[in-house]
Amino acid sequence: MAVDTRVGQTIKHHDEEYKVIGTRPIRHDGLEKVTGEARYGSDINLPGQLHGKVLRSPHAHARIVSIDTSRAEALDGVRAVITSAAFPDPGDKLTGGGEAPGLPLKFKSANMLARGKVHYHGHAIAAVAAANPHVAAEALKLIDVEYEVLDPVLEVWDAMKSDAPVIIEDLYTARADGTTAEEPSNVAAEMLYEVGDVDAGFAEADLVVDREFTFGVVHQGYIETHNATAHWLKDGHLHVWCSSQGAFTIRQELADLLDHPITKIHVVPMEIGGGFGGKTTAYLEPLAALLSRQTGHPIKMAMDRADVLKATGPTPGGYVRVKLGVTNDGMITAGYANLAFDAGGYPGSVVGAGCRCVFAPYNMPNAKVEGFDVVVNKPKTHAYRAPGATHAEFASETVVDEICRTLDIDPVEFRLKNSAKEGDWQLAMPPYPRIGHIECMEAARDSAQWQTPLETAPGKKRGRGIASGFWFNIGFTSSVTAKLNSDGSVTLLEGSTDIGGTRTSIAMQFAETLGISVEDVDPIVADTDSVGQTDVTGGSRVTFATGLAAHNAANDMKDQIVEGLADLWDVAADSISHADGTFSANGKSATVGEAAGLLEEEGVFPIGKNTVTPTREGGAFAVHIADVEVDEETGKVEVLRYTAVQDAGVAIYPPYVEGQMQGGVVQGVGWALNEEYVYDDDGHLLNASLLDYRMPTALDVPNIETIIVEVPNPGHPYGVRGVGEVPIVPPPAAMANAIHDATGVRMSHLPMSPARVQAALAAEA
Repeated sequence: MAVDTRVGQTIKHHDEEYKVIGTRPIRHDGLEKVTGEARYGSDINLPGQLHGKVLRSPHAHARIVSIDTSRAEALDGVRAVITSAAFPDPGDKLTGGGEAPGLPLKFKSANMLARGKVHYHGHAIAAVAAANPHVAAEALKLIDVEYEVLDPVLEVWDAMKSDAPVIIEDLYTARADGTTAEEPSNVAAEMLYEVGDVDAGFAEADLVVDREFTFGVVHQGYIETHNATAHWLKDGHLHVWCSSQGAFTIRQELADLLDHPITKIHVVPMEIGGGFGGKTTAYLEPLAALLSRQTGHPIKMAMDRADVLKATGPTPGGYVRVKLGVTNDGMITAGYANLAFDAGGYPGSVVGAGCRCVFAPYNMPNAKVEGFDVVVNKPKTHAYRAPGATHAEFASETVVDEICRTLDIDPVEFRLKNSAKEGDWQLAMPPYPRIGHIECMEAARDSAQWQTPLETAPGKKRGRGIASGFWFNIGFTSSVTAKLNSDGSVTLLEGSTDIGGTRTSIAMQFAETLGISVEDVDPIVADTDSVGQTDVTGGSRVTFATGLAAHNAANDMKDQIVEGLADLWDVAADSISHADGTFSANGKSATVGEAAGLLEEEGVFPIGKNTVTPTREGGAFAVHIADVEVDEETGKVEVLRYTAVQDAGVAIYPPYVEGQMQGGVVQGVGWALNEEYVYDDDGHLLNASLLDYRMPTALDVPNIETIIVEVPNPGHPYGVRGVGEVPIVPPPAAMANAIHDATGVRMSHLPMSPARVQAALAAEA
């Protein structure tokens, strides 16, 4: 075990030594971004382009009686107005990709432009193309829509009642046993996961803690708003430029929604100003495409911040109940969880992922988890960094802390005693391979923060909390194509949108495998016509899966170089060795650069390629420690100190790992203390601006200390685990446990805003 204290701390549980991996080169995209030369979606300007705007519903739930666009169409400068009639009839087709593969396409289509009903405040009704955005905005005011306003259903516990207004008249519950309900309801799906005998497990327990938790709706809060530019050519080819987390996903959704051949759709990924799961699906791209087809001009569209908050996919609100049974010596005997997440206006919440994560850090011999996907009159919810896990583990980790307090057991020792480990049960998946929760707990226990007593202050309520978190990570499909240039440099084409430094983490794996400097690799995020199928940047998959494709592509290139040198040197290919970027045989040797020059003279130009769909992702664990101070008068919670511990498998590019850990903490602190959609009784979003939707600033968080733990994932040649999502999972629970340590009050709703903390303190007084 070695410790690297240059920046943060790294604790290695392996003996591997690498030349490139684990170093800190300058990011390949760094100069362009800091100088403003990087091109984002809003930087696209095409000759003859028009501008598009979207009319949105002022109601949360209403029937559309009529739409009259004639006055808008007559406005000087307006070139087209479309409604849902512009989309092909989706019939009974299912979605082929994007946010919810396998769901009825009609729901996705109706979310683009409302069909017959509006399901949330901000639901898109019509779209306009005009000579400039000002004329387009004026045209929206001239579209006459007659509504029959209906009662909205805003919370899952109301939507699940038998007498609740049904939002989608032909939605029938898909039951956990595989049957379908006979009566329509707002419950789109039920799911059930079981292991062991949960009733017997609770009977064995000396202590059972059963608690309920609720959550508000939270947005990802990316800086850049959604944008899209589309040009539908006369020959049927559709070109789209957008800032999305997945160009291939957008291409598939366009093909599905527009019933257009995928071979005629070309998507160019632009730089992206954040996404966190919220830009993995289409909102404007299909509208821009239809307006372009109708006008014959390129169409540029962009949302303002109010549109983003009203009408793009936040993470769900909802409910979680957690019940845990333990013996007096602190061994878990059984766990039960019930999760109901709101899907928003159409089916497809992230409740299934929450079910998989709720008890993940623990060896749970007897467990039962029930999940419900519930439709409500809010925007269609979407992924937000470890989607579903933060909700679920806020509940379970708070209950764990209560058990530790009740039994007077150290919370670290309790987690170590009950920790999941290699070979243990894993909900709805094969048993765990090698994992690092125990190593993370040990690192947290030994950290400077945990080992330093919490400072007291006269008249101040201070507390410390700790919590674990898990995210299972995904594999999906990635492709890489690498071209060896005559000077020994490599042009690396990959299809994964780079949100936080993955160009460099992928290039580093290629360079390590081929034995060259990472500065000699030029990674390029390519369009959908230039590289093989690559799924969305999400699920903590890019450094793992696209990195694996890069590793394999480097080996492919290496094999081609060997074959070329074998012919040139007149030796058997298997007699040529490769080490540290040098090929050797029978006294002859050549570096990669020298080999490139030699092979070019012979007309040989190695191109390494690989497409991979890995299945051994390797879940990631994190343990966070939070110190807080609570103002008893106002209820305001200040974060004094924070340490994030995380198993990265092997940290390919440590600055990227540290940045992901710190960014996840900041977002988690916002989720824990302030962030929440505020609706009135009629379903109107009241805080659709960043003035009123309160995200943390640099003044709200301390310096975040990071400890990277390296327990290699056996499913990757370099041991990679995804790192981007699990750091958002522990913060709310760690904060809640710290608030209890400071005040004795248990918080059960997110966010734990000053008003809620103040009310809880008053109730305990």
